[in-house]
Amino acid sequence: MAGITPEVRALMRPSAAALEPYDPAFSPVDVILSANENNYGIPSEVAPILAEAVAGAAWNRYPAPLGGRLRARLAAWHGVAPEQVIIGNGGDELLFNLFLAFGGAGHTLVSCPPTFSVYDLYASMVETPVAEVFRGRDFAPNVDALAEAARTATLVVVTSPNNPTGDLFPREGVRRLCEACPGIVLVDEAYIEFSDPGSSVDDLLGEYENLAVLHTFSKAFALAGARVGYVLAGAPVVAALAAVRQPYSVSAPDQAAALAAVTHREAFRPAIEAIRLGRGRLSAMLGGLAPLGVRVWPSQANFVCARVPHAHDVWRRLRDEHSILVRDFSSTPGLEGCLRITVGTPGEIDLVAAALDTILKGE
Repeated sequence: MAGITPEVRALMRPSAAALEPYDPAFSPVDVILSANENNYGIPSEVAPILAEAVAGAAWNRYPAPLGGRLRARLAAWHGVAPEQVIIGNGGDELLFNLFLAFGGAGHTLVSCPPTFSVYDLYASMVETPVAEVFRGRDFAPNVDALAEAARTATLVVVTSPNNPTGDLFPREGVRRLCEACPGIVLVDEAYIEFSDPGSSVDDLLGEYENLAVLHTFSKAFALAGARVGYVLAGAPVVAALAAVRQPYSVSAPDQAAALAAVTHREAFRPAIEAIRLGRGRLSAMLGGLAPLGVRVWPSQANFVCARVPHAHDVWRRLRDEHSILVRDFSSTPGLEGCLRITVGTPGEIDLVAAALDTILKGE
Protein backbone atom coordinates (compact mmCIF):
# COMPACT_ATOMS: atom_id res chain seq x y z
CA MET A 1 0.00 0.00 0.00
CA ALA A 2 1.28 3.47 -0.88
CA GLY A 3 2.35 5.69 1.97
CA ILE A 4 0.80 9.02 2.93
CA THR A 5 2.64 11.92 1.33
CA PRO A 6 3.62 14.97 3.44
CA GLU A 7 1.20 17.08 1.40
CA VAL A 8 -1.75 14.81 2.17
CA ARG A 9 -0.70 14.38 5.80
CA ALA A 10 -0.76 18.17 6.23
CA LEU A 11 -4.46 18.13 5.31
CA MET A 12 -5.38 15.47 7.86
CA ARG A 13 -6.73 16.02 11.35
CA PRO A 14 -3.80 15.86 13.80
CA SER A 15 -4.89 12.61 15.48
CA ALA A 16 -5.16 10.90 12.10
CA ALA A 17 -1.98 12.39 10.66
CA ALA A 18 0.07 10.50 13.23
CA LEU A 19 -1.19 7.16 11.91
CA GLU A 20 -0.02 4.83 9.16
CA PRO A 21 -2.16 2.46 7.03
CA TYR A 22 -2.84 -0.78 8.92
CA ASP A 23 -0.63 -3.61 7.77
CA PRO A 24 -1.48 -7.07 9.17
CA ALA A 25 1.76 -8.43 7.68
CA PHE A 26 0.00 -11.22 5.79
CA SER A 27 2.15 -13.31 3.47
CA PRO A 28 1.30 -16.05 0.95
CA VAL A 29 2.09 -19.17 2.96
CA ASP A 30 0.80 -22.73 3.25
CA VAL A 31 -0.03 -22.61 6.97
CA ILE A 32 -1.69 -19.49 8.43
CA LEU A 33 -1.43 -19.36 12.22
CA SER A 34 -1.25 -15.58 12.61
CA ALA A 35 -4.80 -14.23 12.82
CA ASN A 36 -6.54 -16.54 15.33
CA GLU A 37 -9.02 -17.74 12.73
CA ASN A 38 -10.86 -21.04 13.04
CA ASN A 39 -8.85 -23.25 10.68
CA TYR A 40 -11.53 -25.97 10.80
CA GLY A 41 -13.93 -23.75 8.87
CA ILE A 42 -17.71 -24.07 8.66
CA PRO A 43 -18.99 -27.53 9.74
CA SER A 44 -19.99 -29.65 6.76
CA GLU A 45 -23.59 -29.94 7.95
CA VAL A 46 -23.91 -26.16 8.32
CA ALA A 47 -22.18 -25.14 5.07
CA PRO A 48 -25.16 -25.84 2.74
CA ILE A 49 -27.59 -24.22 5.17
CA LEU A 50 -25.41 -21.13 5.39
CA ALA A 51 -24.95 -21.02 1.61
CA GLU A 52 -28.70 -21.25 1.06
CA ALA A 53 -29.31 -18.50 3.61
CA VAL A 54 -26.79 -16.19 1.95
CA ALA A 55 -28.13 -16.95 -1.54
CA GLY A 56 -31.66 -16.20 -0.33
CA ALA A 57 -30.78 -12.83 1.18
CA ALA A 58 -32.36 -9.77 -0.43
CA TRP A 59 -29.25 -8.56 -2.24
CA ASN A 60 -31.17 -5.76 -3.97
CA ARG A 61 -32.43 -4.28 -0.69
CA TYR A 62 -30.67 -2.46 2.08
CA PRO A 63 -30.17 -4.74 5.07
CA ALA A 64 -32.20 -4.49 8.27
CA PRO A 65 -30.46 -1.54 9.99
CA LEU A 66 -30.26 -3.15 13.43
CA GLY A 67 -30.43 -6.75 12.18
CA GLY A 68 -33.85 -7.52 13.64
CA ARG A 69 -33.91 -11.31 13.17
CA LEU A 70 -30.28 -11.81 14.14
CA ARG A 71 -30.66 -9.44 17.06
CA ALA A 72 -33.68 -11.36 18.35
CA ARG A 73 -31.92 -14.72 18.04
CA LEU A 74 -28.85 -13.43 19.87
CA ALA A 75 -31.03 -11.95 22.61
CA ALA A 76 -32.83 -15.27 23.10
CA TRP A 77 -29.52 -17.15 23.22
CA HIS A 78 -28.00 -14.85 25.85
CA GLY A 79 -31.18 -14.32 27.86
CA VAL A 80 -31.44 -10.57 27.35
CA ALA A 81 -33.91 -8.24 25.66
CA PRO A 82 -33.35 -7.41 21.95
CA GLU A 83 -32.84 -3.81 23.02
CA GLN A 84 -29.69 -4.98 24.84
CA VAL A 85 -28.05 -6.25 21.63
CA ILE A 86 -26.32 -4.35 18.85
CA ILE A 87 -24.60 -5.96 15.87
CA GLY A 88 -21.69 -4.50 13.95
CA ASN A 89 -19.30 -5.03 11.08
CA GLY A 90 -17.07 -7.24 13.19
CA GLY A 91 -15.97 -6.42 16.70
CA ASP A 92 -13.73 -3.70 15.28
CA GLU A 93 -16.63 -1.49 14.21
CA LEU A 94 -18.30 -1.90 17.57
CA LEU A 95 -15.10 -0.96 19.37
CA PHE A 96 -14.72 2.14 17.22
CA ASN A 97 -18.34 3.07 17.90
CA LEU A 98 -17.65 2.70 21.62
CA PHE A 99 -14.88 5.30 21.39
CA LEU A 100 -16.90 7.49 19.07
CA ALA A 101 -19.82 7.53 21.51
CA PHE A 102 -17.99 7.69 24.83
CA GLY A 103 -14.44 8.83 24.03
CA GLY A 104 -12.88 12.14 23.12
CA ALA A 105 -11.01 14.88 24.93
CA GLY A 106 -11.60 14.67 28.66
CA HIS A 107 -12.96 11.11 28.43
CA THR A 108 -10.19 8.87 29.72
CA LEU A 109 -9.74 5.25 28.67
CA VAL A 110 -8.16 2.80 31.11
CA SER A 111 -6.48 -0.12 29.38
CA CYS A 112 -4.42 -3.08 30.51
CA PRO A 113 -1.47 -3.67 28.18
CA PRO A 114 -0.06 -5.68 26.65
CA THR A 115 -3.40 -6.29 24.98
CA PHE A 116 -5.27 -5.76 21.70
CA SER A 117 -3.59 -2.76 20.06
CA VAL A 118 -6.82 -1.53 18.44
CA TYR A 119 -8.02 -0.03 21.74
CA ASP A 120 -5.20 2.49 21.84
CA LEU A 121 -5.47 3.07 18.08
CA TYR A 122 -9.15 3.97 18.21
CA ALA A 123 -8.63 6.06 21.33
CA SER A 124 -5.99 8.12 19.52
CA MET A 125 -8.24 8.57 16.49
CA VAL A 126 -10.86 10.39 18.57
CA GLU A 127 -8.39 12.18 20.89
CA THR A 128 -9.15 10.03 23.93
CA PRO A 129 -6.46 10.15 26.65
CA VAL A 130 -5.31 6.71 27.75
CA ALA A 131 -4.28 5.60 31.23
CA GLU A 132 -2.32 2.37 30.85
CA VAL A 133 -2.08 -0.03 33.78
CA PHE A 134 0.49 -2.54 32.64
CA ARG A 135 0.23 -6.21 33.47
CA GLY A 136 2.67 -7.61 35.96
CA ARG A 137 4.56 -10.83 36.27
CA ASP A 138 3.32 -13.59 33.97
CA PHE A 139 0.91 -11.05 32.44
CA ALA A 140 -1.36 -10.97 35.50
CA PRO A 141 -3.52 -7.80 35.51
CA ASN A 142 -3.10 -5.43 38.45
CA VAL A 143 -6.76 -5.26 39.48
CA ASP A 144 -6.11 -2.93 42.41
CA ALA A 145 -4.41 -0.37 40.19
CA LEU A 146 -7.02 -0.78 37.46
CA ALA A 147 -9.86 -0.19 39.90
CA GLU A 148 -8.15 2.92 41.23
CA ALA A 149 -7.59 4.29 37.72
CA ALA A 150 -11.20 3.45 36.79
CA ARG A 151 -12.53 5.91 39.36
CA THR A 152 -11.84 8.84 37.04
CA ALA A 153 -12.35 7.06 33.71
CA THR A 154 -15.14 7.25 31.17
CA LEU A 155 -14.12 3.95 29.58
CA VAL A 156 -12.40 0.82 30.83
CA VAL A 157 -11.63 -1.96 28.35
CA VAL A 158 -10.32 -5.35 29.39
CA THR A 159 -10.01 -8.48 27.27
CA SER A 160 -10.93 -11.96 28.44
CA PRO A 161 -9.22 -14.12 27.30
CA ASN A 162 -6.60 -11.48 26.65
CA ASN A 163 -5.08 -11.10 23.21
CA PRO A 164 -2.21 -11.97 22.86
CA THR A 165 -1.45 -13.48 26.29
CA GLY A 166 -4.46 -15.84 26.50
CA ASP A 167 -5.39 -15.38 30.17
CA LEU A 168 -8.87 -14.71 31.54
CA PHE A 169 -9.59 -11.46 33.35
CA PRO A 170 -10.72 -12.26 36.93
CA ARG A 171 -14.48 -12.28 37.34
CA GLU A 172 -14.30 -10.40 40.64
CA GLY A 173 -12.02 -7.92 38.91
CA VAL A 174 -14.83 -7.12 36.47
CA ARG A 175 -17.15 -6.50 39.42
CA ARG A 176 -14.63 -4.16 41.01
CA LEU A 177 -14.19 -2.21 37.79
CA CYS A 178 -17.94 -1.82 37.30
CA GLU A 179 -18.33 -0.60 40.87
CA ALA A 180 -15.40 1.82 40.62
CA CYS A 181 -15.93 3.27 37.14
CA PRO A 182 -18.47 6.08 36.65
CA GLY A 183 -18.44 5.28 32.92
CA ILE A 184 -18.59 2.17 30.72
CA VAL A 185 -16.68 -1.06 31.36
CA LEU A 186 -16.31 -3.19 28.23
CA VAL A 187 -15.18 -6.80 28.49
CA ASP A 188 -13.97 -8.02 25.10
CA GLU A 189 -14.87 -11.72 24.96
CA ALA A 190 -13.93 -12.40 21.34
CA TYR A 191 -12.33 -15.72 22.34
CA ILE A 192 -14.63 -16.76 25.17
CA GLU A 193 -16.01 -19.87 23.42
CA PHE A 194 -12.60 -21.51 23.76
CA SER A 195 -12.48 -20.92 27.52
CA ASP A 196 -13.63 -23.10 30.40
CA PRO A 197 -17.42 -23.19 30.90
CA GLY A 198 -18.67 -20.34 33.07
CA SER A 199 -15.87 -17.95 32.07
CA SER A 200 -18.12 -15.35 30.43
CA VAL A 201 -19.38 -12.38 32.43
CA ASP A 202 -22.59 -12.07 30.39
CA ASP A 203 -24.56 -13.01 33.51
CA LEU A 204 -23.32 -9.85 35.27
CA LEU A 205 -25.19 -7.62 32.81
CA GLY A 206 -28.27 -7.70 35.04
CA GLU A 207 -26.23 -6.42 37.99
CA TYR A 208 -24.25 -3.58 36.38
CA GLU A 209 -25.82 -1.00 34.08
CA ASN A 210 -22.38 0.20 32.98
CA LEU A 211 -21.16 -3.23 31.82
CA ALA A 212 -20.88 -4.11 28.12
CA VAL A 213 -19.66 -7.41 26.67
CA LEU A 214 -18.30 -7.83 23.14
CA HIS A 215 -18.67 -11.07 21.13
CA THR A 216 -17.79 -12.02 17.57
CA PHE A 217 -18.56 -14.62 14.91
CA SER A 218 -15.01 -14.34 13.54
CA LYS A 219 -13.32 -16.86 15.83
CA ALA A 220 -15.30 -19.84 17.15
CA PHE A 221 -17.92 -19.55 14.41
CA ALA A 222 -15.44 -19.38 11.51
CA LEU A 223 -16.96 -16.24 9.95
CA ALA A 224 -13.93 -13.95 9.94
CA GLY A 225 -14.63 -13.21 6.28
CA ALA A 226 -18.21 -12.15 7.01
CA ARG A 227 -17.33 -9.50 9.62
CA VAL A 228 -20.12 -9.79 12.19
CA GLY A 229 -19.83 -8.99 15.88
CA TYR A 230 -22.20 -7.89 18.61
CA VAL A 231 -22.28 -6.16 21.97
CA LEU A 232 -24.53 -6.98 24.90
CA ALA A 233 -25.23 -4.08 27.27
CA GLY A 234 -27.97 -2.11 28.94
CA ALA A 235 -30.52 -0.64 26.54
CA PRO A 236 -29.30 2.98 27.05
CA VAL A 237 -25.71 1.98 26.19
CA VAL A 238 -26.89 0.09 23.11
CA ALA A 239 -28.91 3.15 22.07
CA ALA A 240 -25.78 5.30 22.36
CA LEU A 241 -23.83 2.89 20.15
CA ALA A 242 -26.70 2.82 17.66
CA ALA A 243 -26.65 6.62 17.49
CA VAL A 244 -23.11 6.70 16.09
CA ARG A 245 -23.07 3.55 13.96
CA GLN A 246 -22.73 3.60 10.19
CA PRO A 247 -26.12 2.98 8.50
CA TYR A 248 -26.50 -0.54 7.13
CA SER A 249 -23.00 -1.49 8.26
CA VAL A 250 -23.71 -5.26 8.34
CA SER A 251 -24.77 -6.51 4.91
CA ALA A 252 -27.85 -8.66 4.34
CA PRO A 253 -25.74 -11.70 3.28
CA ASP A 254 -23.54 -11.34 6.38
CA GLN A 255 -26.58 -11.09 8.63
CA ALA A 256 -27.99 -14.23 6.98
CA ALA A 257 -24.72 -16.09 7.48
CA ALA A 258 -24.49 -15.11 11.14
CA LEU A 259 -28.14 -16.06 11.73
CA ALA A 260 -27.50 -19.51 10.24
CA ALA A 261 -24.41 -19.91 12.41
CA VAL A 262 -26.10 -18.94 15.66
CA THR A 263 -29.15 -21.08 14.84
CA HIS A 264 -26.90 -24.11 14.32
CA ARG A 265 -24.26 -23.15 16.87
CA GLU A 266 -24.08 -26.60 18.44
CA ALA A 267 -22.63 -27.93 15.18
CA PHE A 268 -19.53 -25.81 15.86
CA ARG A 269 -18.95 -27.49 19.22
CA PRO A 270 -16.77 -30.39 17.91
CA ALA A 271 -14.34 -27.97 16.23
CA ILE A 272 -14.23 -25.78 19.34
CA GLU A 273 -13.43 -28.82 21.47
CA ALA A 274 -10.82 -29.95 18.93
CA ILE A 275 -9.19 -26.52 19.18
CA ARG A 276 -9.20 -26.72 22.98
CA LEU A 277 -7.52 -30.12 22.81
CA GLY A 278 -5.11 -28.83 20.18
CA ARG A 279 -4.22 -25.91 22.44
CA GLY A 280 -3.15 -28.31 25.17
CA ARG A 281 -1.18 -30.37 22.69
CA LEU A 282 0.53 -27.34 21.15
CA SER A 283 1.37 -25.97 24.61
CA ALA A 284 2.86 -29.30 25.61
CA MET A 285 4.93 -29.52 22.44
CA LEU A 286 6.23 -25.99 22.92
CA GLY A 287 6.90 -26.77 26.56
CA GLY A 288 9.06 -29.63 25.37
CA LEU A 289 11.28 -27.04 23.69
CA ALA A 290 12.12 -25.42 27.04
CA PRO A 291 15.72 -26.70 26.87
CA LEU A 292 16.04 -24.62 23.69
CA GLY A 293 14.90 -21.48 25.50
CA VAL A 294 11.15 -21.58 24.80
CA ARG A 295 8.58 -20.50 27.38
CA VAL A 296 4.85 -20.84 26.82
CA TRP A 297 2.06 -19.36 28.95
CA PRO A 298 -1.27 -21.05 29.77
CA SER A 299 -4.08 -19.94 27.46
CA GLN A 300 -7.86 -19.99 27.46
CA ALA A 301 -8.09 -18.80 23.85
CA ASN A 302 -7.45 -20.40 20.45
CA PHE A 303 -3.82 -19.33 20.48
CA VAL A 304 -0.77 -19.53 22.71
CA CYS A 305 1.85 -16.92 23.53
CA ALA A 306 5.42 -18.19 23.56
CA ARG A 307 8.76 -16.50 24.19
CA VAL A 308 11.52 -17.83 21.98
CA PRO A 309 15.17 -16.85 21.49
CA HIS A 310 15.72 -14.46 18.57
CA ALA A 311 11.97 -14.31 18.05
CA HIS A 312 11.88 -12.02 15.02
CA ASP A 313 14.41 -14.14 13.17
CA VAL A 314 12.45 -17.26 14.10
CA TRP A 315 9.26 -15.64 12.78
CA ARG A 316 11.00 -14.81 9.50
CA ARG A 317 12.45 -18.31 9.08
CA LEU A 318 9.06 -19.91 9.82
CA ARG A 319 7.60 -17.81 7.02
CA ASP A 320 10.40 -18.01 4.47
CA GLU A 321 11.75 -21.53 5.02
CA HIS A 322 8.70 -23.44 6.27
CA SER A 323 5.78 -21.45 4.76
CA ILE A 324 4.21 -20.97 8.21
CA LEU A 325 2.95 -17.56 9.34
CA VAL A 326 2.60 -16.76 13.05
CA ARG A 327 2.26 -13.33 14.69
CA ASP A 328 5.41 -11.52 15.76
CA PHE A 329 5.02 -9.47 18.96
CA SER A 330 8.71 -9.41 19.78
CA SER A 331 8.98 -5.62 19.52
CA THR A 332 5.82 -4.87 21.53
CA PRO A 333 6.46 -3.44 25.03
CA GLY A 334 5.93 -6.18 27.59
CA LEU A 335 6.04 -8.91 24.95
CA GLU A 336 9.71 -8.83 24.07
CA GLY A 337 10.74 -12.06 22.36
CA CYS A 338 7.16 -13.32 22.05
CA LEU A 339 5.31 -14.98 19.19
CA ARG A 340 1.57 -15.67 19.14
CA ILE A 341 0.65 -18.96 17.50
CA THR A 342 -2.94 -19.78 16.52
CA VAL A 343 -4.09 -23.31 17.36
CA GLY A 344 -4.57 -24.92 13.96
CA THR A 345 -5.51 -28.43 12.91
CA PRO A 346 -3.49 -31.39 14.26
CA GLY A 347 -1.37 -31.45 11.12
CA GLU A 348 -0.66 -27.73 11.36
CA ILE A 349 0.32 -28.10 15.01
CA ASP A 350 2.78 -30.83 14.07
CA LEU A 351 4.28 -28.67 11.33
CA VAL A 352 4.83 -25.55 13.44
CA ALA A 353 6.24 -27.52 16.38
CA ALA A 354 8.64 -29.43 14.12
CA ALA A 355 9.69 -26.23 12.35
CA LEU A 356 10.41 -24.48 15.61
CA ASP A 357 12.44 -27.46 16.80
CA THR A 358 14.49 -27.38 13.58
CA ILE A 359 15.07 -23.62 13.67
CA LEU A 360 16.01 -23.45 17.34
CA LYS A 361 18.43 -26.33 17.01
CA GLY A 362 20.14 -24.40 14.22
CA GLU A 363 19.47 -27.03 11.61
